[in-house]
Amino acid sequence: MPVPAPIPVPPQRDVPAAETSPAAGHAADLTVLVIEDDPASGITGPELSAAAGTRVRIRTARNLTEAGRLLTDDVDCILLDLALPVPTAGTGTGSPFACGGGGDHRPEPAPHRAEELAVLTHVLRIAPLHAVLVLTARDDAELAAEAVRVGAQDYLFRGELDARVLSRAIRYAVERKRADIAQHQLTESGLRAQENARLERGLLPTPLLEGSDLSFAARYRPGRSRALLGGDFYDTVRTPDGTVHAMIGDVCGHGPDEAALGVELRIAWRALTLAGLCGDRLLSTLQQVLEHERQSEEVFATLCTVDIAPDGRRAGLCLAGHPAPLLARHGRPARLLPYEDGGPALGLLPHARWPRRQVELGGEWSLMMYTDGLIEGRVGAGSSQRLGQDGMVAMVNRQLEQGLAGEELLEAAVTEVRERHGGELTDDVAVLLLGRDPERIRRRGRSAPRPGPASTASASAQRPPL
Repeated sequence: MPVPAPIPVPPQRDVPAAETSPAAGHAADLTVLVIEDDPASGITGPELSAAAGTRVRIRTARNLTEAGRLLTDDVDCILLDLALPVPTAGTGTGSPFACGGGGDHRPEPAPHRAEELAVLTHVLRIAPLHAVLVLTARDDAELAAEAVRVGAQDYLFRGELDARVLSRAIRYAVERKRADIAQHQLTESGLRAQENARLERGLLPTPLLEGSDLSFAARYRPGRSRALLGGDFYDTVRTPDGTVHAMIGDVCGHGPDEAALGVELRIAWRALTLAGLCGDRLLSTLQQVLEHERQSEEVFATLCTVDIAPDGRRAGLCLAGHPAPLLARHGRPARLLPYEDGGPALGLLPHARWPRRQVELGGEWSLMMYTDGLIEGRVGAGSSQRLGQDGMVAMVNRQLEQGLAGEELLEAAVTEVRERHGGELTDDVAVLLLGRDPERIRRRGRSAPRPGPASTASASAQRPPL
């Protein structure tokens, strides 16, 4: 059977709209850039349009330099003659698409095929967002496989081409390229999300409560979509004297700058607390940190700090424009701690003062500290009424009566607030719960190994002052 004559790619010519308009419901128009040094007559735009069922516009370039000028963002596919010479170094193509878009990490051709595929690798580098079909007079299966591995969508043997085969190859190549780009973007997005998650997870606090009898639980929900970290922040540490210090705060705003400032304030608080600062001295220093680090003088932060004595029965409380904590004692309803003597938010007033109030906790208690995201949720979908502190107190008391405590209590509280709101809360929410349970402490004491006389004396001598 005789081999059909090669079908060269035609030069670009205008095609009347009536001749090429596809029927209603067919695919969108396609624009094909042909890079061919011998654009003789052959398959025409109308022939491809008829075979494809949609209008196909053809542009032709005799070399890669000319192709660079014709390579615009409306080109869907490139037909490339593999026999074209590659421009010498320094000539370039001037293409505006010479970088980015998923073509930066393409595999290199095998060394023994590098010269044969030089023009293909050049085009893939300057046109990373376009589907590329290779045209060749050689029916070489190994070369075809290598061209596809390097990045071509298909390898077309001229001796087997007709309008129907070529139109189908173009359509398939365009769709495969779109799918490749979408998958590449999805993969990059997933990797960025994982990296951001690892970074933000590393910035969340790890409580330092080694040696403490107090229980600890926390819940954190940022208001920003797909974020792990917001402008709310908290931390808990135990200092060498046995005092447990806890803090929760909220930087105004919801963006990444506010989240970064929250992390800076938390780390500064931990460093200052471990250095021995407390109360007004600590908050005054934190205000200096905020004033130096904030992006605008309008940025401020609210803060609540408590320092719990080593015996766990009393605490010092400082409020800087922040909601007062909720204290639940054994056998009594939960109530808000006093908040009348609080100071202003950090960053609002220079030379402000933050008095420290002494609070009696008792022998068995739970102390819940929270940000205003927990109390500013609405009480019903479409309602303008917010939960508020009174609503939060009633909600927590109801959950305490159900026997909830610790992690279960926090999870139930945050879940109910979200459900009442009718969906995800728009503000950041941070809640932490500290507690003292004498029965738990006794169980721990019975399970601990009994010290010998020498170690007992040593422990007594090193017991921290109250």
